[in-house]
Amino acid sequence: MKLPYSIHSDHLRLSVRLTPNAGRDQVDGVEVNANDEAHLKAKVTAVPEKGKANKALIALLAKAVGVPKSSISVISGDTARQKVLRIDGDPKDLAEKVEALLTR
Repeated sequence: MKLPYSIHSDHLRLSVRLTPNAGRDQVDGVEVNANDEAHLKAKVTAVPEKGKANKALIALLAKAVGVPKSSISVISGDTARQKVLRIDGDPKDLAEKVEALLTR
C-alpha cells in the first residue's frame, strides 16, 4: 500500500485531499490519484472560505493523531483540495499514529 506521508528529521509531511462542506468531520482512508501519489482523504463540515476548512482539517487531524493544533501547518495547497501538511514531532511516532488512522 502506498503511504500518504513522508518522514523527515523532525516532522512528517502528510498529503491530504480535503472535501469541505461534508456531512461530518472524518478521515476517510487513503486514495491514490492519477499520478500514482497517495493521499489521505479527509472531510470537514466547514466551508472553504477564509481558511475555515483548513482550520477544521487541522483540528480533526490534531485530535486523531494526538498532537496540539499548533504543531500542524499547511505547507502547500492552501486554497486547493490537495494539500501537504507538516506535522511537527517525532516522525516515527507520528507515522505510527497516521497508519493507525488508515486502518480504521
